[in-house]
Amino acid sequence: MPTSAAPEASPRPDLRRDIGTIGLIWTSVGSIIGSGWLFGALFAAQAAGTAALVSWAVGALAITVLAFVHAELGAAYPVAGGTARFPHYAFGSVAGASFGWFSWLQAVATAPIEVMASLNYLSVHATWVQTGENRLTAAGYGLAVAFMAFFVLVNFFGIRWLAHTNSVATWWKIAIPLLTIAALAGTTFHADNFGHQGFAPFGVEGVLSAISTSGIIFALLGFEQADQLAGESRDPARDIPRAVIGSILIGALVYLALQVVFIGALPQSAFAHGWADLTFADKAGPFAGLALTAGLGWLAALIYIDAVVSPTGTGLIYTTAASRVSYGLSRNGYVPAVFERTTARGVPWFSLLFTFLVGLIVFLPFPTWQKLVGFVTSASVLMYAGAPLALGCLRKQDPGRYRPYRLPGGLFWAPVAFVVSNLIIYWAGWDTLWRLGLAIVLGYLLLGGSALLGLNPRAPHLDWWPAQWLPVYLVGLGLISWQGGYCSGGPASSVSCGATGALPLWWDMAVIAGFSLLIYFWAHSVRLPDAETQEYIGSVDVPPGP
Repeated sequence: MPTSAAPEASPRPDLRRDIGTIGLIWTSVGSIIGSGWLFGALFAAQAAGTAALVSWAVGALAITVLAFVHAELGAAYPVAGGTARFPHYAFGSVAGASFGWFSWLQAVATAPIEVMASLNYLSVHATWVQTGENRLTAAGYGLAVAFMAFFVLVNFFGIRWLAHTNSVATWWKIAIPLLTIAALAGTTFHADNFGHQGFAPFGVEGVLSAISTSGIIFALLGFEQADQLAGESRDPARDIPRAVIGSILIGALVYLALQVVFIGALPQSAFAHGWADLTFADKAGPFAGLALTAGLGWLAALIYIDAVVSPTGTGLIYTTAASRVSYGLSRNGYVPAVFERTTARGVPWFSLLFTFLVGLIVFLPFPTWQKLVGFVTSASVLMYAGAPLALGCLRKQDPGRYRPYRLPGGLFWAPVAFVVSNLIIYWAGWDTLWRLGLAIVLGYLLLGGSALLGLNPRAPHLDWWPAQWLPVYLVGLGLISWQGGYCSGGPASSVSCGATGALPLWWDMAVIAGFSLLIYFWAHSVRLPDAETQEYIGSVDVPPGP
């Protein structure tokens, strides 16, 4: 039965429910089709050879499992910054603050990644933007500031204007990859490329490593953006499941087709030093380089234009998402109440400005696209891991809630999705995870400071008991990664990163699966009492459709 509570109260103007089905789908698709299409096929082929096709398929399947979990939660709990708040409802303040920090980390760092991608392509014609090592010059940093300021300006016009702007950009962002697929497949396609050095020249380890380290998961990220904007959806009961599931299917099909034509269009000269050393001269970029090799100068020109438009559109959406996540964190009492302040248009202006400033700082320690992408991927999948944990609990803690979309076999798929999340994190490599661990510690220091200084009058009491599994989970996952065989640059057998390689292939995945199930059922056994969950959920309800 549906609950009958009133909408969430706010001391400021409520977020306006102005975005419909197409706007939500395009929001997620616009996030998925970003800089990943410009670089993902090259890096995946370098890591796995022709077997990169398997890597994309496995990555898409893994993300789809997570997407179905998010579809149920996003429709049942249509709140701003949903991915940061689902664990809060199930496990209370300590777990909620932790997963909220993971969510904000990935969102706030993604816009700078997309700006870096644009500037990398732009530097082909504007050499003053970057140095020879693809690092920003002083003038390039100034241009990066201008890009970030543009994201903020569009957001200040409100969610309706954002949806319209993103819809136009997304049509372009989808059209150019599809045109690239058709043009390369029709003019320069060599079927014998798929057998070069065998199907999987780097073995199973290469296939699995490519999923997390070559940009595959990063490229497929973005389906959850519909969840982040659920509080501004006109009809979340109908639109959230369609947007979440539909966007990942569209994105997966586009990326798989791009990988096929990329391999097929490679000239024989590209294989001179093997798959691992595929390169393109003059910073042309993978698809622009193939277009020039095939004599398709007009296509290369379009790709260069898209290299600015496509990442810019994705950066625009993630600027929105980061501001909504911090808004949600404030509603839960984790960060200062000032983050809830909104304009007359319902835009959380302080959250937006804070996202802008932090984004500018991110450019400094991570001056290249490659240095940022592994960090964001790991933070993202760690954020996703909170959703399957919450789904199984909320089915029991909030059984009477109206669920517009109910995942069939949800109590089976929830632990499966949690295992999948942890495998993706593990494949990212030890050198990525220990750096992420440092960011997590910093987050705890920042969130703790807000609580100690009393900067939010709704600061929650600390629910330590329901989160007793969390430190074991984070530390344990790090220890398994340390003893495993993966680095951010590939298998530890060929790249040194401090991983010991003590856990052999297949046994390591069995250990991850067993550890994940232990944490999953431990977390469920100590979840919040039903009454406290209802208190945290408060008046969140599924509004009727228009």
